[in-house]
Amino acid sequence: MLALAVVLPLAGCATDSGPPDAAPSASGSSAVGGGTATAAPEVRAQLRVDGDIRQYLLHRPPAPAADGDGPKPLLIAFHGRGADAAELRAKTRLERAATARGMLVAFPEGLGHGWGAGAQATKQRPDPALDVRFTEALIEHLVRTERADPDQVYVAGFSNGGSMALRMAAERPALLAGAASVSGQLPTGSAAVEPSGPVPVMVVYGADDPVRPLAGLPSPPPDPEEPILPTRSARDSAAAFAAGGGAGEPVTREEKGYDRTVWRLGKDAPGGDRRSGGTVQLLVVDGAGHTWPGSTVPPPEGFGPVSKALDATDTILDFFTDPGPGH
Repeated sequence: MLALAVVLPLAGCATDSGPPDAAPSASGSSAVGGGTATAAPEVRAQLRVDGDIRQYLLHRPPAPAADGDGPKPLLIAFHGRGADAAELRAKTRLERAATARGMLVAFPEGLGHGWGAGAQATKQRPDPALDVRFTEALIEHLVRTERADPDQVYVAGFSNGGSMALRMAAERPALLAGAASVSGQLPTGSAAVEPSGPVPVMVVYGADDPVRPLAGLPSPPPDPEEPILPTRSARDSAAAFAAGGGAGEPVTREEKGYDRTVWRLGKDAPGGDRRSGGTVQLLVVDGAGHTWPGSTVPPPEGFGPVSKALDATDTILDFFTDPGPGH
């Protein structure tokens, strides 16, 4: 599955050897298979999976003097449809908040600027499991070459990328310590993805999302470039993970600018002993659109407003650190 890994510094790093998208030379500062040749805090890297050369941006945290070689938590962050890794990085600033917490952050690039978040094969994505295998290979590679902690692997994403994060949580719960989606829902219909085990999940959703409504999009409009997947509602998406994790009845409370619904994962579900104290949470943000709450980057026209009542980046990372009941 995994045949080649090469690493290039991003523009702006002291060891920059060319444009971010340039291919590495045989005598350059790239590494093949065994790890990185530099310790640059930011790199653009490639990984060959299933015959495709896939790209991602990697952000390394500053190495603590006492434990520079210790295992590090890893966050995989999926961009939205029509976007890319750099756009998600700018919108969320996840790399700053996560690396400040000692986490590795990888922003993978989707094929055709999108993700196979559903189980249905399409003309554009004839292998609907391709991105699941790519994510698995990327995690395996970063565990081996960057000392990512296999017990602290998280996924997050926005819109189509949020749905991709939910798919990983649904189909590979044992691989992950937590997942979060902003403006993304579980696919339904012929593309349906069903949670298969307990995993802490947070769904953040705008109450006034005009692109993919809070109530779901069971009959999406046609798209000439790539079919838009039908999805269940944000609440049903979260509830599916709660059911898959043997959770009890939820508790909902109003907080400043949003409502929080919490399900506590059960210990009796298969694998539930690994998720002791974990929860599934749904945060519905008042007046927010198809946007990342707390972002300073203006959204595209027609996406609705950005809420400032909630910083989705810090909220998600705090949830990963402590996936128990919200405060």
